[in-house]
Amino acid sequence: MMKHKVIVYSAEWCPWCVRVKEWLKLHKVPFEERDVDKDEQAAKDVVEKSGDEGIPVIDVDGKIIKGFDKDALKAAPGITED
Repeated sequence: MMKHKVIVYSAEWCPWCVRVKEWLKLHKVPFEERDVDKDEQAAKDVVEKSGDEGIPVIDVDGKIIKGFDKDALKAAPGITED
């Protein structure tokens, strides 16, 4: 089974960030978390990858998903609703 790299750019104060991480955990999708408040490079990466400063931003093997978009998450490689 191929492993997919999932990175969640988020912040502790962001309720949608919390929801997307809970959803990924529920569906057993391993992910790396980058806190844009604590990591200046992560904040720059969000703007570079998504074109704006909004979070959450989810990077699935280079495919960028802005916000908690369940349909986009389900369509991303390696993510299934088991």
